[in-house]
Amino acid sequence: MKLQSLLLVSLASVALAAPSWWEQWSLDKLKSTVVGNEELRLVQTAEDQAPFWTTEKERLAMFRNKIRFMDITDNQDLGSHLSARSKKPLPTKAVHQKKFARYVDKLSTANMQVKLTRFTEFHNRYYKSENGRQSAQWLYKEISDLIEESDSETDVSVRKFDHTWEQFSIIVRFEGKDESLWNEPVIVSAHQDSLNMWLPFLRAPGADDDGSGTVTILEVFRALVTVGFRPPRPVEFHWYSAEEGGLLGSQAVAKAYEKRNVDVLAMIQNDMTGYVGKASESFGIVTDNVDTELTNLVRTYALEYGDIPPRDTKCGYACSDHASWAKAGYRSAFAIEGDFADNNPYIHTADDTVAHINFDHMKQFAKLTLGFAVELGYYTGKEDTRAEGTLC
Repeated sequence: MKLQSLLLVSLASVALAAPSWWEQWSLDKLKSTVVGNEELRLVQTAEDQAPFWTTEKERLAMFRNKIRFMDITDNQDLGSHLSARSKKPLPTKAVHQKKFARYVDKLSTANMQVKLTRFTEFHNRYYKSENGRQSAQWLYKEISDLIEESDSETDVSVRKFDHTWEQFSIIVRFEGKDESLWNEPVIVSAHQDSLNMWLPFLRAPGADDDGSGTVTILEVFRALVTVGFRPPRPVEFHWYSAEEGGLLGSQAVAKAYEKRNVDVLAMIQNDMTGYVGKASESFGIVTDNVDTELTNLVRTYALEYGDIPPRDTKCGYACSDHASWAKAGYRSAFAIEGDFADNNPYIHTADDTVAHINFDHMKQFAKLTLGFAVELGYYTGKEDTRAEGTLC
């Protein structure tokens, strides 16, 4: 009876703990077949440490041990023009409350739940798989349909950003009315891929990581395109491929922008916006490997447009796609679901499902993102310290 109880406990823990002995044996055999002959990739685990070559098997082991890395194999020159780029000044206050109010009532938790449930029905969204390609196609169609169905007078476009692997990144752009700002966009982003840390081809619904961020910014986009959004400054929405592979998609996009001398004003990453841990509900405002001025501004927007407090946290090197833009010399920031030490324990497993998602919490991040897009979209380079409606 005791042995039977132990066996039941072991079976119940497979999803979150290490695989059982027979499952591990099967995985090891499969790994030797699937990833044993992978090409070596050059990765970096800290800005002040030398990069080193790794196999796919070694990178998966790093993943399981929470060693974050940036795969720089194809982007070793990212940031090479860093010294030549000067950062534009930022506003310091929230002043477009009336414009924000035009859109905020369009944000819907019910809609986010429907979209996230569908997005997690793909077996996984591994960037080098057919599932990854199909999930990107689904997302691209959702965005395209929103644009097609909109009756608003909005100048908006969507395009695929292709990579050498199956899953493409997606870039949406609201054109600005001020032609002098056409090369100074604001970027809102998330990553669309998912990964099971034991083997890439296993089930990985990725509801929180990063289906939540993907759907959060999709809902903000829906609100803007439905009502109509034509700010002075261009505002872009990015859904990156291959974040879990070492920030590959965002590095490729940032490198393309750097080479074209696009002078991005600011970008914010939404990665994991749906889980509320043991601590009280909050915005996790990441303070390491980010732009300090922009992060201060994000904290201001969280206080102005959210209903929960901001909480400073750290996530380490290369923890999400904002790091690619920081390396390229742009202002970047990162908001996460709470204290990084209290984040979702189910990520990178088959149990990262909508059952663990708090959609009201996701809506808070949608409000923050909406505030970011509206405030900086209407920022022309000269700060107006008066809130809308304030008399002279």
